[in-house]
Amino acid sequence: MQLFYTPDINPTVSQYFLSEEESKHAVRVLRLVNGDAVTLVDGKGGMYHAEIKDAHPKRTILQINAVVTGFNKRNHYLHIAVAPTKNIERTEWFLEKATEIGVDEVSLIICQRSERKEAKVERLNKIITSAVKQSIKAYHPILNEAVTFSQFLKQPFEGQKFMAHCADGEKLALAQSLDKQGRYLILIGPEGDFSPAEIDMALQNGFKAITLGESRLRTETAALEACFEVNFLNRI
Repeated sequence: MQLFYTPDINPTVSQYFLSEEESKHAVRVLRLVNGDAVTLVDGKGGMYHAEIKDAHPKRTILQINAVVTGFNKRNHYLHIAVAPTKNIERTEWFLEKATEIGVDEVSLIICQRSERKEAKVERLNKIITSAVKQSIKAYHPILNEAVTFSQFLKQPFEGQKFMAHCADGEKLALAQSLDKQGRYLILIGPEGDFSPAEIDMALQNGFKAITLGESRLRTETAALEACFEVNFLNRI
C-alpha cells in the first residue's frame, strides 16, 4: 500500500492534486504510473482510496474512488506531556514509536530540571507524519509547542490526569487507576525527574501519582511505557 498524508483533502471531492513534494516522491521515487492505486489519509480519521489519473512529477492527479471515515478510531484519548530530552533524537524516537502504538496528543513541557529548553516542532512533526504513513494510521497526533510546566498545568483537561515520577510517596499503577475508554493526560518528567515543588503543584491540580514499574526509566522510555500501558489496558 502506497500511503500519502494529505491533511488538506476534502471528503466531498472526487479528484485531488498531490503537492509537488508528494508528486515527486510518487513519480520519481516510487515510480508510480497512471492506473496505480494509492491511499490517502487526512490525519483526522479519513482514509481515501484513489487511483492515479495523471502521474505528473509536479502535480499528480488522483481520482478518489472510496472514502472511509473514522478508520481504526481508538476507544480512548491519550495525551502525553513530556519534557524534551537533552539528546533530541531520543524525543524523536519516542514520537515515532508512540505514533505507531497509539497517541492522540503530545505536549512538550519545560521543567525545572530540564536540560533542553526548546525543540523544533516542525521537524518533530515530520517524524510523526512519517510514522503515520509507515504504520497506516488515519489519525495524525497533535504536537504542541513547548511551554513551561507551570503554564501547562493552567491548561484545562477533561479526563483522568496522572503524573509518573520517581520520588518517594504513595503511587498507584496505571492498571489500578485507569477508567477504560476514557480520556487521559500523563505527565513524564526530564532526565532528572520532576522537582518536589512540581510534584506538589501537579497533585494540587488534580493529578494522581503513578508508577511505571520498579526500574528507573529514561524519559523517552517512560513516556512510551505509558503509551503502551494505556493502549493495552483499553484492549483487554
